[in-house]
Amino acid sequence: MLFCNIDLLDEGFALRRGQYVGVRDGRIAYIGDAAPAEDFGERYDGRHRLLLPGFFNVHSHAPMTLLRGYAENLPLQRWLNERVFPFEDKLGDGSVYWATQLAIAEMLASGTVSFTDMYFFLDGMTRAVLESGIKCNLSRGLTVFDDSGYSQLAAYQDNLRLLGEWQGAGDGRLVGDLCIHGEYTSSPKVVGAVAAQAKEAGVRMHIHLSETKDEHEACKQRHGMTPAAYMQAHGVFDVPTTAAHCVWLEGEDFDILRDHGVTVACCPASNLKLASGYANIPRMLEKGINVALGTDGAASNNNLNILQDLYLFGVVYKGYYHDSTLITPAQALHAATRAGALSQGREDSGLIRVGCKADLCVLDTDTPQFTPMTDAACNVVYAAQGADIRLTMVDGKVLYRDGQYLTIDIERVKAETQRHTDAIIAQL
Repeated sequence: MLFCNIDLLDEGFALRRGQYVGVRDGRIAYIGDAAPAEDFGERYDGRHRLLLPGFFNVHSHAPMTLLRGYAENLPLQRWLNERVFPFEDKLGDGSVYWATQLAIAEMLASGTVSFTDMYFFLDGMTRAVLESGIKCNLSRGLTVFDDSGYSQLAAYQDNLRLLGEWQGAGDGRLVGDLCIHGEYTSSPKVVGAVAAQAKEAGVRMHIHLSETKDEHEACKQRHGMTPAAYMQAHGVFDVPTTAAHCVWLEGEDFDILRDHGVTVACCPASNLKLASGYANIPRMLEKGINVALGTDGAASNNNLNILQDLYLFGVVYKGYYHDSTLITPAQALHAATRAGALSQGREDSGLIRVGCKADLCVLDTDTPQFTPMTDAACNVVYAAQGADIRLTMVDGKVLYRDGQYLTIDIERVKAETQRHTDAIIAQL
């Protein structure tokens, strides 16, 4: 495909008008002011359109679309124990497959090209990811509330399959990570065992970290150290790790994350909705920590439209810290794109650059909220809507275009997800 006469945001998120971008064999092969001599196939009319790197949602629980609107107006621990965990006890691969398809459809429609997920029922999830064409760093959520060893847990067998038969499936679109749900939902010996497996296998980790004040303080009481120090002590950060939330970091926690190259998955909508608090994103950025953007699951957001979290990321910390200069549009866009790609180990994505993967989205600028386009980056962060996305491309393949899904039967997906949710609620 050749994007013709299209505006784009370059690597520094500056606007370049009227560009030509050629895609071949899944990668960006040409960027220029004039049309190339070679034939790239279909010519896409880029007038009144803005080409962006596709968005990376680095913390989600995709199948929780099943719980959208079900667990509401509760603090996190009651939300989990009274609503989420009982519902999840009724899940199976069938319900998870349809719910994951629905989540992927929602993400594609708002420009997301890849997501980092932790959940269960990997047969259903991997099938949904591979059929849809999206990219995913997938981990099997691990919790343990007794003295069981890691090899005794169902998660151990799932992880062997994840790092074996599924690793690198879909021409590398599916990447298997390992997971510790959190300090408060695991045991030291299991944390250490999973960390050791990750190091031996050379894979990444995905965890929750210091999401709530209660979680953070209880860890200090149990172990005499913060969750960040605890994870460091048990070897979790010996491999590249994505740590979700990090709302209650303190003291040396910031240095621990920076020194180990941990990515913070900031989830502003979820943190606000569950009243978890405000992560100290300005300090993280000052420390040089890689900060990326996540939606969390649809039970706590309640949508997977990354542009909503991009907007919140760009404004809430200005208000909380009483400083309107905090979080520039370029920093926000970096968090939603390149920082997310790096967190997943996808070094050749997240940028509009020749040689990079063609993981792209196109935004309609011929809208009231995008007019006038005084500063395109500001418009994307502060004004753009998920519905403004007109095309989403992964590895050079168009998966969503002008409201149509090319790999997902959206009507059946919606009907099946509703049917499974209704059936589960009827059992509770």
